[in-house]
Amino acid sequence: MTQETGGFAALGIHPNVLTAITAVGYEEPSPIQAQAIPQILAGHDLIGQAQTGTGKTAAFALPILSLIDPAKREPQALILAPTRELALQVATAFESYSVNLPGVKVVAVYGGAPMGPQLKALRQGAQIVVATPGRLCDHLRRDEKLLNTVRHLVLDEADEMLKLGFMDDLDVIFEALPESRQSVLFSATLPASIRGIAEKHLREPKHIKIAAKTQTVAKIEQAYLMVHADQKAAAVLRLLEVEDFDALIAFVRTKQATLDLAAALEAKGYKAAALNGDIAQNQRERVIEFLKDGRLDIVVATDVAARGIDVPRITHVFNVDMPYDPESYVHRIGRTGRAGREGRALLLATPRERRMLQVIERVTGQKVTEVKLPDSKQVLDSRIRRLTKALQPLLATAEASHGELLDRLTTELGCEPRALAAALLVKATNGQALNLAEIEREQPLVPNSGPQRERRDREGGDHERRERRAPQPLAEGRVRCRTALGARDGIAAKNLLGAILNEGGLARDAIGRIQIRETFSLVELPEEGLDRLLGKLKDTRVAGKSLKLRRYRED
Repeated sequence: MTQETGGFAALGIHPNVLTAITAVGYEEPSPIQAQAIPQILAGHDLIGQAQTGTGKTAAFALPILSLIDPAKREPQALILAPTRELALQVATAFESYSVNLPGVKVVAVYGGAPMGPQLKALRQGAQIVVATPGRLCDHLRRDEKLLNTVRHLVLDEADEMLKLGFMDDLDVIFEALPESRQSVLFSATLPASIRGIAEKHLREPKHIKIAAKTQTVAKIEQAYLMVHADQKAAAVLRLLEVEDFDALIAFVRTKQATLDLAAALEAKGYKAAALNGDIAQNQRERVIEFLKDGRLDIVVATDVAARGIDVPRITHVFNVDMPYDPESYVHRIGRTGRAGREGRALLLATPRERRMLQVIERVTGQKVTEVKLPDSKQVLDSRIRRLTKALQPLLATAEASHGELLDRLTTELGCEPRALAAALLVKATNGQALNLAEIEREQPLVPNSGPQRERRDREGGDHERRERRAPQPLAEGRVRCRTALGARDGIAAKNLLGAILNEGGLARDAIGRIQIRETFSLVELPEEGLDRLLGKLKDTRVAGKSLKLRRYRED
């Protein structure tokens, strides 16, 4: 099927959008895309029943971008998502697909981030608004006419939205939208509550139902490591110490990340190179050729740049950055396990990406097992194992060929053979640490810190101590307030700080310590005018959940 007569081109997508999706490797539309895109382009309201991982983001993003008028600097499309993470993911997809549409702007609107930049982007005429319901309602309270120009509405993962308690917010948003809009609703399930929304707010909607296909990846051992984003480079270096790989491809999201990680690997002595969309075709071919013949062992690549790589010696795939969808994950790990061989795929996931990890497991039909970061002893054992493997073939002939040299060197240096052997080992290993104390000093990343420690706290461990820990003494003129939002809700101190500064109109130095506990958080606020401040904050949402700050009674 040629691009001119079939595929995405046959669906009526704007040529510039078609160019963008071709550049990122889209070839044939998925079932949900093939059925939904023509209906949306034709202006119909739509109910799409489809699981995450079926390609539904492109199913609504591509036709909506094809219908946007770049000359009109006003909100034209509103996409509602249940969580901050999904809103960012959808906004990123829109930005990627609209790269060849000059003048089209996308803004992500979500809680826990400053309202100022969001409001500025809205006022400057961003045509695509991707929002969580709670934060969008915050903006509507400031400007009730904000959505007057919206012509396309999408509710993404509507069932999840209702599970998170956004029904009241949705009513407010529907009230603020023009009646003449086009409405599209995507949901994995269609409970009575979703059907009620459809009956009330959609006009003669078309129905599409797609059964999610399980994508299997046989002979590829899959595992994940939970790690904070700023620990990824260190985690990759630690994993490479113990993984027995021949060749490896590491996937990251951005061009800059390919350069940064490749440089870090080269600095540690690995034969590594970056592969991204800015690299010329002849250089790309040279990198792949070097990977095939062993002059390179590691390639750090973006999804687009790695398209079509088929190198049999690739034994490992590292997903350093989480892919945007399960299909990309399946394509990535398919770079290993070629021609019936076994392969290993490791995924570095941040705490916020647990949900996408579950989606990947559901789509692939396979459990991705958790592994721990290798400790110093494992690193030491691995280094000694590699050294032993390198020296073993030399033992049979070394004494015959270098025995006399050994005698001469021990005489000239005035040392015992053991001391000379140790010195030669230092030289042969380029001074690499081969004892526990030195390895611990050179690799400060602690396996049980960060997300793994957080999980242990949630399961027990230090949980009671963390929850019962006495608050620190208050500064004069301040009171302590409590919110039921805590670490288990994915809340960080900066989220609470941003929300209170924006909604409360306070100066930064008016807010004292913010203490995040597992099931709640404590914030120090000015005692003067506290009731008025709490009134301002009563409708504030953070990460899609109500802040509900209350004075904390320390009995």
